[in-house]
Amino acid sequence: MQIGALARQTGCPIQTIRFYEQEGLLPPPSRSAGNFRLYGDAHVERLLFIRRCRSLDMTLDEIRVLLRLKNVPTQDCSEVNRVLEAHIEQVAVRIQELSALEQQLRSLREMCSEGRSAEQCGILCELSQPVSAAELAVP
Repeated sequence: MQIGALARQTGCPIQTIRFYEQEGLLPPPSRSAGNFRLYGDAHVERLLFIRRCRSLDMTLDEIRVLLRLKNVPTQDCSEVNRVLEAHIEQVAVRIQELSALEQQLRSLREMCSEGRSAEQCGILCELSQPVSAAELAVP
């Protein structure tokens, strides 16, 4: 199948398929006599695996490790567990960061009641106040 059919079958944009090829996540496809990329069932399966990993917000490096392990089906899966455990820890940290952000936004929202002019808006006034470098640091 050509790249358009692969894109339709997997719900993955053509540009993303090409990106995954460039990143080495998808093996290079064979080529037709007209130099079109030709993909097979193995490409479909691998692309769906990658998309599932991405839906879990895994990084390309994490996916590379999982693909490498998947290619050796007789290998012990303890490394797979380590990759997933590390990813879970990263997600937990992000949840804490997002929770802190939510609290900051809620506090900011409480600084203004409805019906004020922009000049008197507590939110705009607070956002205009100087802050420390630590407060500006993006996690």
